[in-house]
Amino acid sequence: FHSVFVFNGEHNSFSFTVPLRYSNLQFLNGGSQGLVVSADDSSTRKRVAIKKMHQPFVMPISAKRAYREFVLLSSVKHPNDLKPSNIVVNENCKLKVLDFGLARLINPTVSDRKTAYVTTRYYRAPEVVLGLPYDEKVDVWSIGCIFAELINQRVLFPGMDKVKQWNEIVKIMGTPSEEFFSSLDLAKPVADYVRSLPLSHPCSIEEVVPDRHFLANTEHQHSLLTADEARSLISKMLKMDPSERCSVAEALEHPYVRRWRREEEVNAPQSSNKYNWEFAEVEQSLPALNAIIFEEVKRFESSHD
Repeated sequence: FHSVFVFNGEHNSFSFTVPLRYSNLQFLNGGSQGLVVSADDSSTRKRVAIKKMHQPFVMPISAKRAYREFVLLSSVKHPNDLKPSNIVVNENCKLKVLDFGLARLINPTVSDRKTAYVTTRYYRAPEVVLGLPYDEKVDVWSIGCIFAELINQRVLFPGMDKVKQWNEIVKIMGTPSEEFFSSLDLAKPVADYVRSLPLSHPCSIEEVVPDRHFLANTEHQHSLLTADEARSLISKMLKMDPSERCSVAEALEHPYVRRWRREEEVNAPQSSNKYNWEFAEVEQSLPALNAIIFEEVKRFESSHD
């Protein structure tokens, strides 16, 4: 191992102690849960991402979060926190998702309200903003927001708090129908507020992502890489009602992105390493939790020699 100081561009430095195989550490991002750097891996000769969690072993709750993230990295289905700073792309245009601290496994039998804080505010789906049950389609909404942001070069729904976030969504998407509100199990204060807002008409998708924001002549690279097809995909992702929103599988079949779909990636074998969601509810001492994490690290290393 060796210790390396990494600077974040704001004259702050952070110490990383990593195996000798990792060098040239560069700061990528930092948040409430930890710091992420990129590094060269001399063993694989690849550029990798390394996350250092903030004090994961000082309290039981932080140790449980560390264990959860470690296990979920090998079996995650949807991360719940998709935003541009959690997505990296290398020089070969291969994309990776970082930071699975809020990830969840898909469980169609579970309809609880789950974690109240999911996704960075700008990318939160309407059902999350309203405090409703949600599923993996929250990620579809987030991807739609990111896609529009890539085209427009600005955040689509820049709400500064939960109320303003809802207002930003309604300003563009329009006021949902009364049938939509009636079908929801909204808390009374939330229901009263959203119904009290002035009626807002939806913007057309051409207004949301106008022609002038697209790169010119992309259809010369492929006949379906057009502004109309891009808008078609975004409009299917950004549906207020999650039951009307396209699924990940449906999005992958859309003409705009279908040419990049890879069957071996979509239907890759699932990890046998499963996270027990009841683990977070069991009271355990900090030493016991640290021992569990250590055993999980050893299990991972033995299976990745």
